[in-house]
Amino acid sequence: MMPENEEPISASTWLDWAKELQAISQNGITFARDPFDLKRYERIREIAAEIMAGGSHTSVKRVLDLFSSQSGYATPKVDTRGVVFLTDQILLVRELSDGCWTLPGGWADPLESAAEAVVREVKEESGFDTRAVKLLAVYDRSKHPHEPPMPFHVYKMFILCELIGGAASDSIETASAQFFQKNRIPELSRTRITREQISRMFEHLQNPGLPADFD
Repeated sequence: MMPENEEPISASTWLDWAKELQAISQNGITFARDPFDLKRYERIREIAAEIMAGGSHTSVKRVLDLFSSQSGYATPKVDTRGVVFLTDQILLVRELSDGCWTLPGGWADPLESAAEAVVREVKEESGFDTRAVKLLAVYDRSKHPHEPPMPFHVYKMFILCELIGGAASDSIETASAQFFQKNRIPELSRTRITREQISRMFEHLQNPGLPADFD
């Protein structure tokens, strides 16, 4: 029986625990040399996978395979999003995976800067050539209402990009690239972007002197 005045543990709390245990196990496996310690860290990874699977309604094996593919010291992953305006309209791309819209972007690759990553992603997903000009925001994904939660900690970097050429085209991940006014934003891919974040990008457009957001 739960103690009086104590709130039930939320699903997001369970997933946060799983992420932290995964990071501990990954770091331990990276640096431990004692075989008994390695076994202990591997068991911690299994427990993290069991928690994650229970909280996300997927198989333990699938989560464990995902966790086992990670190596080295655990750090947040970096998701870059290109913010491209044409006068008072913002560029969005429609994801093939869910049919909804988002800012063009994706994971930053090794050996490229955040600016290089976002310019590449905008080109690949929309067909437009851009130049990265300003960091608008760095958001902790877990602090925003994205759905569903992800198995790893993610920092989302929103970078203003100047349109310099190219033309709208499809990609292997996106089916369309279009510019939208603030009051015409279509259904968004909540795993990648939120309506509040889009609104904040328009605030940066209207007030270019705003400092970069972070949380």
